[in-house]
Amino acid sequence: MSTFVFVHGAWHTGAQLEATAAPLRVAGHTVHLPTLAGNRPGDSRTVGLSAAIDSLVQILEADDLQDIVLVGHSYAGMVITGVADRVPARIRRLVYWNAFVPHHGESLNDLVPPHYVQMFQSLVAPDGGMMIPFPVWREAFMNDASLEQAQAAHAQLNRHPWKTFTDAIQLTRSPADFTCGKSYINATEDTSMPHAFPWHPRLSQKLGLFRLVQTPGSHELCFTNPTRLAQAILEAGRD
Repeated sequence: MSTFVFVHGAWHTGAQLEATAAPLRVAGHTVHLPTLAGNRPGDSRTVGLSAAIDSLVQILEADDLQDIVLVGHSYAGMVITGVADRVPARIRRLVYWNAFVPHHGESLNDLVPPHYVQMFQSLVAPDGGMMIPFPVWREAFMNDASLEQAQAAHAQLNRHPWKTFTDAIQLTRSPADFTCGKSYINATEDTSMPHAFPWHPRLSQKLGLFRLVQTPGSHELCFTNPTRLAQAILEAGRD
């Protein structure tokens, strides 16, 4: 049996991954669902990327988690890359689920289309937080959901720290040089990034040698088909 750590994307917490974790737990695996600094109740929305990475490192060290399969969704690709660079001995495999794969010195905003940067920047509140607009969420992130599903999911989101998108990550090596196993899950109907500016292979190829798992669905499979997502994670993390 394996130990999985699922790391949520922007605007989420670990709670939105409970339905995905359930089938893995039934199968006997251990699954942890941390919430990153900046997305916890009462957190400052001025939190930056390094602090978010630090918060996950602290959780892994506090629980002394070893030989883990570290799964990152979307924004969390930035975080799990930083964690793998800082505490590589704790990680057996990295799993990027439609997630960003940065090189040293890149920010998340460097990896998205310019119109996304402009849109998100226009939404930043004075306290540094920003929320994804429902029309974008509905059409680009949950395009395989009913209107009611999309509304219910959007109601669970929280404002995300803009600084985590603008901060450049500091790495000592390229993700392709990480010695742990690496996998990339690509939801084939994910339009949160334009298909002319895709998640895979544009970002996945930065991992060097990696296992590809493709599955039907949108960016938010954790809401629309958590059982299929759980199966994809098992396939991605099996050895």
